[in-house]
Amino acid sequence: MHLSLYRLAIASLALGLFAPVCRAEAQWFKGNTHTHSLWSDGNDFPEMITDWYVKHGYQFLALSDHNILSRGEKWMTEAAIEKRRITLGRKVLDKYLDRFGADWVVTRTGANGDKEVRLRTLEEIRTQFEKPGVFQMIEAEEVTASWNKVPIHINAINVGEVVEPTKDLATIREVMRANLTAIAEESQRSGKPVLAHINHPNFRWALTAEDLAHVLEDHFFEVYNGHPQTWTLGDKSRPDTATERIWDIANTIRIAELKAPPLYGIGSDDSHHYHGGSSTPGRGWVMVRAEKLEPDAIIRAMQAGDFYASSGVTLDEVSFDKSKGELRVKVEARDGVKHVVEFHGTRKNYDRAVTRVASPVGDGSPERLQHSPTVGGVLARVEGDEAVYTLKGDELFVRATITSDAAATNPSYEGEKQMAWTQPVGW
Repeated sequence: MHLSLYRLAIASLALGLFAPVCRAEAQWFKGNTHTHSLWSDGNDFPEMITDWYVKHGYQFLALSDHNILSRGEKWMTEAAIEKRRITLGRKVLDKYLDRFGADWVVTRTGANGDKEVRLRTLEEIRTQFEKPGVFQMIEAEEVTASWNKVPIHINAINVGEVVEPTKDLATIREVMRANLTAIAEESQRSGKPVLAHINHPNFRWALTAEDLAHVLEDHFFEVYNGHPQTWTLGDKSRPDTATERIWDIANTIRIAELKAPPLYGIGSDDSHHYHGGSSTPGRGWVMVRAEKLEPDAIIRAMQAGDFYASSGVTLDEVSFDKSKGELRVKVEARDGVKHVVEFHGTRKNYDRAVTRVASPVGDGSPERLQHSPTVGGVLARVEGDEAVYTLKGDELFVRATITSDAAATNPSYEGEKQMAWTQPVGW
């Protein structure tokens, strides 16, 4: 890849990411950017999945199958579809026929006499669900790469064509950079804003906070992923691996040491299973404040940082008054439910000392760095539905985590509470 093209791709992405925008008529829209179907390793038809999200109050959805877009002709045998079903009960095809009818479901008898079903394309599915201002599909792909069997997965939202993954370069970071740059180049080719976010850093313990910090081509990552094998809370044998901790460490390094903008945090489902199973829908999402419910408008709003991540908490307000240095959060009140707002950040005089800890077998990195508790500490804590943090002037950044005392409705780990995460400000 030519260095000039690389720099142009990154510069254009950065300009879009942090440009000021006017949102006088903006509305909040709920959406999921990480969803799998039978087009790759999910276990239901894409329109059945879309129907679930519509019925559960989402306004936009990205079907993000691995290294493929929902285009062209793809057939699956009924036997292959049923093999993916996890729990006993009605057949997947029977449920599909009940919901959409024989006039919509396309079947044939294959060469071996097996019943086959054609997977509907995204353009076909749009006709069933899209309605201006009510629901919007956004074309997406999970660009699925690796380094020495370490998974490096990046979602590309609002792509125009498939982005072919680059695998097994010299280092994990080089693989990350190459694929992020390819996504930026696809955005340039299509003329559409494309959002790339690094997925589940703790899946197979693939990525460290330092990886996320130093790959400056990345501007987004999943602070919450609803798949149980993505280890939101980290692991005691691997220090500083809770995803919130990863976020704060990476942003501290970026702002203080690399003089670079911080990462923004995404919440997502990473749903695969729709007939029981462990990776189910409805666990994590983003709330985006955009002028229109259209793909380009949603992506531009996210690139501007005008969104928050949630696993159950809804915010009536999240705003940052730059002139006053005030981050304000107001939670949607619910009867009998209490909330705690914690403002996290790092002060400029933080302790930069680190301790090197050998990684367990199977880790993507031979060692982990344990950072001081002064990195990403709790700057203030407020019990209640409203909270304001006023910058003192010595913070590198400030963000808010809101935790409810209500249990998650579909928990991905034991004891999970409903939460929300705002984006870092003040940097």
